[in-house]
Amino acid sequence: MKTNTKHHIVIKLLFSFALLAMVSSCVTSKEIIYFQDEPVTKSNQMDINSAIIYKPNDLLFISVGGEKDAVAPFNLPAISYSASELNANGQLKMPTYLIDNNGNIEYPVLGTIKLGGLTRMQATSLLKNKLSEYVKDPIVNIRLINFTVTVLGEVNSPGTFTIEDERISLTEALGMAGDLTIHGKRENVFLIRENDGKKQFTQFDLTSVNVVNSPNYYLQQNDVLYVQPNKAKVRSASYNQNNGIIISAVGTLATILAIFLVQ
Repeated sequence: MKTNTKHHIVIKLLFSFALLAMVSSCVTSKEIIYFQDEPVTKSNQMDINSAIIYKPNDLLFISVGGEKDAVAPFNLPAISYSASELNANGQLKMPTYLIDNNGNIEYPVLGTIKLGGLTRMQATSLLKNKLSEYVKDPIVNIRLINFTVTVLGEVNSPGTFTIEDERISLTEALGMAGDLTIHGKRENVFLIRENDGKKQFTQFDLTSVNVVNSPNYYLQQNDVLYVQPNKAKVRSASYNQNNGIIISAVGTLATILAIFLVQ
């Protein structure tokens, strides 16, 4: 009778320790996936213009070509700088114009000009019209200097990337990040974009060929892409590094109880 009671005690104790080990290793998807509580906006409700639109905090390089003396007042000189005052070999830095919170830049001679909300083509046309009062047939070149996109989540090389051109697609950005890992959820690639101070969200399904027809297939400056982990990765995250210690402890306890039972 006492032996049966001991058996029941051992079984209950072993079950309790096993349950404890399982609970301690349990991790839900909420501890793994980013941006879960944010609303997802359907892509057809977002901006359908694939051309880059200038926004506050953009840095623009603007050069004006034409008759040398006439265009001189409209071209900022390159800035010379060095890493140390003791370094005599300074480097030249490209002069830029910062778009302020109101979408304006301060341009030589022309004064305040609103470029925020315009595409490069529209901004070029605007500047040409204003410059034509001072320069015959001006040639205007505008370049966005701080065009970056960020790729996070299940990719091989996550990070923030500077884009040399003013056009980059979803797949090109993922390629720069080393492509998705085997654990990346192909049907759940999220785009986070800020427009007029508001966050917008859209979802891409890379398993569909129609992803290339999305109005947001071409990214804009400061876009963020996030690739969700699949179920296999979430389950693997549930493995607790202390599991080995717990299992060893349970085994030791079982051995002690077994010795106790045979006495």
